[in-house]
Amino acid sequence: MAPAVRSPEPKGPTMPEYQRKPDDNSSRTSKARVPSRQSSTVSSSSSQPSGRSGGPRIRSGRLRWRAADIAVGAALGVACGVVFWGFNFAYSWLSPLLGAILPGIASLLHAFWYFSGPLAVLIIRKPGAAVYVNLIGSVTEMLFGNQYSVGFVFVSALLQGIFAEIPFACLRYRKFNLALSALSGALVALEYGVFVLLFRFQGVAFASPRGIIHMVCELIGGVLIAGVMSWFLYLAIARTGALDRFASGRAVRRQR
Repeated sequence: MAPAVRSPEPKGPTMPEYQRKPDDNSSRTSKARVPSRQSSTVSSSSSQPSGRSGGPRIRSGRLRWRAADIAVGAALGVACGVVFWGFNFAYSWLSPLLGAILPGIASLLHAFWYFSGPLAVLIIRKPGAAVYVNLIGSVTEMLFGNQYSVGFVFVSALLQGIFAEIPFACLRYRKFNLALSALSGALVALEYGVFVLLFRFQGVAFASPRGIIHMVCELIGGVLIAGVMSWFLYLAIARTGALDRFASGRAVRRQR
């Protein structure tokens, strides 16, 4: 029978696990690794924007007015005011001629007084752009002089600007196309047609032949002049490069 093999006994006294000291190299390595993990965590957390603070700031910044928006809106309002003033003289002799052909048909041309609203929103693309440009245009028109009262001009300009912005405001000023421009012109035409019947053509009933012709022609002029013409006028201005610093100009440049 073979003798049993005994395991060699340790030469020195053994120490319990909890009394053993860690090796110097391993402790240095573990200490060096800890800060790197913490720094990576801090850098990753700081590089990620918070959802609550980052998102709304971007959205609100898109609709915030800049100095360039104010300047371009003022220039556009002055230019439109000159057009309003010049159209006053043209309408004074065109209206009797058209009225002799068919009473109420002269309302086709009224949109030359409010095309500035849709055009302003298409170019500036900020809330209140139509109201701002319309009021600047009205001030310019009044400074040159016209035959209409100050209250009539300013109240009309304010209402026109509000109705011009309704289609774009419903979409949070995110979409701009020919259809929305035409709808904006139609809404302004509807407002102005009723406004004129109430405060200038008081003797014309809404359901009378002249009232119906007036409203139909007003809507046609609003769609074609204030809507369609403003859209293509905006495209023409953007293609000159004058709007390259604006979102409206960059949108046209991307379509090329």
